[in-house]
Amino acid sequence: MKKWKGQKSCVDRRYSLWKRTCVRVCVSAGVRTSCLQVKVAPATVEEESLPVLSQQTWGSIPLPDGTANSLEKIANAYPTSSFLDNGISFGFAAEVLLCFSGTLTLELCVGDPRPGLRAIFWPVFSSISSAPGGEVTSVPRLWEACSGMWQPSICIWPGSSRERRLELLSLGACTRLGRGLLSEKSPIATPPTFCSLCLQFAMAKRLQARRLDGIDHNPWVEFSRMASEYDVVNLGQGFPDFPPPDFAVQAFQLALSSDFMLNQYTKAFGYPPLTEILASFFGKLLGQEIDPLKNVLVTVGAYGALFTAFQALVDEGDEVIIIEPFFDCYEPMTLMAGGRPVFVTLKLSPTQDGELDSASNWQLDPTELASKFTSRTKALVLNTPNNPLGKVFSEAELELVASLCQQHDVICISDEVYQWLVYDGHQHISIASLPGMWERTLTIGSAGKSFSATGWKVGWALGPDRLLKHLRTVHQNTIYHCPTQGQAAVAQSFQHEQAHFGQASSYFVQLPEAVLRSRDHMVRSLQSVGLRPVIPQGSYFLIADISDFKSKMPDLPGDAEEPYDSRFVKWMIRNKGLAAIPASIFYSMPHRKHFDHYVRFCFVKDESTLQAMDEKLQRWKTELRP
Repeated sequence: MKKWKGQKSCVDRRYSLWKRTCVRVCVSAGVRTSCLQVKVAPATVEEESLPVLSQQTWGSIPLPDGTANSLEKIANAYPTSSFLDNGISFGFAAEVLLCFSGTLTLELCVGDPRPGLRAIFWPVFSSISSAPGGEVTSVPRLWEACSGMWQPSICIWPGSSRERRLELLSLGACTRLGRGLLSEKSPIATPPTFCSLCLQFAMAKRLQARRLDGIDHNPWVEFSRMASEYDVVNLGQGFPDFPPPDFAVQAFQLALSSDFMLNQYTKAFGYPPLTEILASFFGKLLGQEIDPLKNVLVTVGAYGALFTAFQALVDEGDEVIIIEPFFDCYEPMTLMAGGRPVFVTLKLSPTQDGELDSASNWQLDPTELASKFTSRTKALVLNTPNNPLGKVFSEAELELVASLCQQHDVICISDEVYQWLVYDGHQHISIASLPGMWERTLTIGSAGKSFSATGWKVGWALGPDRLLKHLRTVHQNTIYHCPTQGQAAVAQSFQHEQAHFGQASSYFVQLPEAVLRSRDHMVRSLQSVGLRPVIPQGSYFLIADISDFKSKMPDLPGDAEEPYDSRFVKWMIRNKGLAAIPASIFYSMPHRKHFDHYVRFCFVKDESTLQAMDEKLQRWKTELRP
């Protein structure tokens, strides 16, 4: 008998059941994302060829004697019930007693594309039947059929005159699919009605929680790995490759060396000097009297604030509206909380021929946005300035969002980590500052983005106590506390900014001026090889249109289902020495194919990095010449 990888050793037995040949086959498989196909040929075939096993997808099932050609055509055999495990999954072996007159194909599907462990109990394909048809059953009924017996277990098929027993080698689970008598020696004259199938289960707890299903793949890991394997200029991930301002570095050094108690725990919800300066600083900007104890929560980066918000406020079945393109953590965080993401796409207005596109041309459709709100809508996620597009939402767009949130009693989770990085005279407006929005808005901020120190991982959430108290509950039962010294350094840095706010000496004035020069440098350079940048109004990023390359080089290497922009980025890393991020990852799955002609670049880079980029692009430009 050929063995599939992971197959248990088992004894091959042959039986005669109502003049049909039966072969017992043991197969073992993992719990998820595969289907097993067991093909059993007539008895005349050499034993070494039994069974033939291969991974397949769920689909039509060839049946002998022309009785049916798909599962759906077998009466009472629809996979409407499954082995619903209520938190327990099964590493399992399937012990199949197959009865056939020709070639029979049995397919068991485990995991995707249908959730949970499933198995089907098959009838022998005979029209002579007075007993109930085959059925799909569940684990509790299987245990009941075998009386929950542990190995070795006995499965019994009652007959009209006597019984025969089939002894299983391990934990048994059997069900009777019809009346009949299993005989190892002589056939019985009565025509067959059913085939019996036994499954043996090795019970095992499911390792991963269901909330992780479908979110295990992270494109950042893949593209970061590729960038490290090749000699590239990394313009993919969003981090500065220049130092934070001197006053911030000095504040961190002081936190490390001055007060030894900064090596110990501080208040769980934030180092008091930090929560106080955040309350004072942002209270003026938002027009609110912010209580540092009730309206501020310090978290492990803005990422931590977002995760805490979703866990605290999104419940099973809640809908969360996400504006796309979106920072890619919003969708998995919604799913982990049990919510359902609902996407609304920014619409691109046409531009004049030869004119570069601008992020301001990507706009919300008021009618479409309004249509996404339902009685189940719990929250809307707003990201301004937007990653990856660099769009700064206008006051009119924010008023539209605010109006709908108030009309439908919806929370707004506003990710504003790039609020100091706006260009060309555009102005960042916090939606919490609009009338009626403070009470329903969480404003998320980041010290890493504010002070060019992404590794510090200090973030915060600002909002009313009626929302923040639930975030505090999650926080105190997860990470509980953020590193004290980093919080102390951020507190000192904000005190510096408060003293210099709005002046030429303010880092929040100097940083966007410097980054604007880098943005314009990159825009010019990318155009030299035929990339068409979309001019961002804010953030670290721009996206570039690669449509010309898609038309000239449509068949880049990669999987058939892989979006073009992903294949293009891999090609660019390997062949041009430049790393970027495919923009399609910032879209929901159904929309990715419509936006696979953009790639994202980070322009918050040192001058030396931009010069290295220019050298790569110059070689690329030379190669383009006829």
